[in-house]
Amino acid sequence: MAALSHKTVHANGLEFAYLEAGEGPTALLLHGFPDNAWSWDKQITHLAASGYRVIAPWLRGYSPTAVPKQPFYDRATLAHDVKALVEQLNGGQPVHLVAQDWGAAIGYGALALFPHLFHSAVVMAIPHVKAALQDALSPQQIKRAFHWWFFQIDDVPEKAVADHNFAFIDFLWQEWSPNHQDQIHIAQIKHMLAQPGVITATIGYYRALLRSDYRDPALASQYALLDEPISVPTLALCGQDDVRAEVMREQARFFCGEYQYREIPRTGHFLHREDPTAVNEAILTWLHAHPET
Repeated sequence: MAALSHKTVHANGLEFAYLEAGEGPTALLLHGFPDNAWSWDKQITHLAASGYRVIAPWLRGYSPTAVPKQPFYDRATLAHDVKALVEQLNGGQPVHLVAQDWGAAIGYGALALFPHLFHSAVVMAIPHVKAALQDALSPQQIKRAFHWWFFQIDDVPEKAVADHNFAFIDFLWQEWSPNHQDQIHIAQIKHMLAQPGVITATIGYYRALLRSDYRDPALASQYALLDEPISVPTLALCGQDDVRAEVMREQARFFCGEYQYREIPRTGHFLHREDPTAVNEAILTWLHAHPET
């Protein structure tokens, strides 16, 4: 088994914590909400044993990565985080991107803005952001994404998330992956969210989708470019039981390069934890089909 290291790096003006294991072509794994880098433990082990160098950072504001002084969580800022991580940790040479939930939302933007930094990508459980926003007013998607709207309120969401030992987090995991029990991992997430500033930081990602006060005005000219057609070879995965699959099935129009879509049977939103064997096989097959050139 490849040794797993816990490290830090300064990138895009922020101190990022990350997990690293293995040697070979680099795979950068981005987690979602409510989650952390340990979400990828089964993927880190498998990919490292299969000849890859695996890097899994905690996203900006997710402790032990630093909470930024400026509360910018817009997609352009987050894409620049990815760019800086690739530059600092892989010398600016292309990596394979593997990303789920918010990691995938960030990934779509990074793939569009900086295609030269990626050999290939695997995105999971979240549709292209433009597709998600276009479908956001359908009743089913409003129900699924109620937290998008709830998190736009000031102060109240922070209290609600923390109330009764973070019962809100238990609810989301149960709602999104009802047939999966992951209490030890969820306890780690709750501990992370209890750190100063972290709840507001994680909610800030959602606020930045609709509110300008969470966006960096210096990057405003890049916002439209985040939704340019993606040329990087991309595999999209979704749990067959995840309501997000309804939107992801229709998102091929946002790709101008090689694109495939697959669903993992009997899984919900956290498919990489629900069926790591199937997800690992899909990831590894895709990476092997797109080697470094």
